[in-house]
Amino acid sequence: MIVLNLKKPFYLLVLLVVTISACNRHKKVDVSNIPLDVKIERFDQEFDAMRTKPMGAQAAYLQRKYGVFYHDFICLILQEPRLNTRDTAYFELLRKVFANQAYNDLKHDIDSVFKGGLDKQEEELTDAFRRIIYYFPKKHLPKVYSYYSGFEAQVVIGNNYFGVGLDLFLGGNSRFYPSLTNAYPHYLSQFFNKENIVPRVVESIAREDMFPESDSSKTLLSKMIYNGKIMYFMDQVLPDAGDSTKIGYTTAQIKWCEQFKGKIWAYILDENLLYEADYPKIQKYLTQAPFTPGLGEKNESAPKLGIWTGWQIVRQYMEKHPEVTLAALMANTDAQMILNESKYKGK
Repeated sequence: MIVLNLKKPFYLLVLLVVTISACNRHKKVDVSNIPLDVKIERFDQEFDAMRTKPMGAQAAYLQRKYGVFYHDFICLILQEPRLNTRDTAYFELLRKVFANQAYNDLKHDIDSVFKGGLDKQEEELTDAFRRIIYYFPKKHLPKVYSYYSGFEAQVVIGNNYFGVGLDLFLGGNSRFYPSLTNAYPHYLSQFFNKENIVPRVVESIAREDMFPESDSSKTLLSKMIYNGKIMYFMDQVLPDAGDSTKIGYTTAQIKWCEQFKGKIWAYILDENLLYEADYPKIQKYLTQAPFTPGLGEKNESAPKLGIWTGWQIVRQYMEKHPEVTLAALMANTDAQMILNESKYKGK
């Protein structure tokens, strides 16, 4: 997922995904009676309407409807700090945007990929948001808007909103991505498809909004358990999503992890990595990459093996402790206790 958090200092977080069959290891709770329906507001379409409608009136309408999101979009995506719906220079900027061939090419492809609308994503988000409310009744969930990110972020997080950058969900074979390989090499962009919109919104809610990682999380173990809890949260909120979708693996990579589960754990222990706190030494076990150096033959290993192993530890812990609620798990910061009580041996 490419996340732009506008509630915090500006930075990018990369975590990407692909789909595989769901792992229904947990009972699926009924949330149909929770009165919530999610609507993805099509800011991208209403913004584009300024080319045909009176620009001043439409700009004022967008400012009223979208508030801080409209301000953030103009200032940070279009990089125009002088947001003034009566400013002729501002309108001139918008006219240049709409006249730009790159913008029109992008609009053409987005309209083609999403010609059926976002009904399926709204249905899936409704189910996911209801599950979040089921487990966390006091959670106030944000509004969701679709927009063009300028290839900056799949999800933008601001005050009471989540923006979905449709230009980074066009499908792995989109004509735009080969020219962006410095930012998004193929091992990332191959997963830029619309099936990942809902998982990326849910993951960003978990990581950036509900359960941000503590600055005190330094060791590989603490980061493994933190990430494992995020993955387990996704297990519960997206019960029909496959493991690959949540962790960001190809089918071959997840099969590799299952096949070499014990060897991965043995490697972490043999290399004394659990309590290593030097991030340059442990980052390769936590970040997206084509493979994990030092493990597997012919570069066939999966990336992010620390995250995957942490996920298995947390799953095993929760299987052994059915009395622990999801809220209690997410609040538990004792990584060592979770490891000990999981009795995880890589099997």
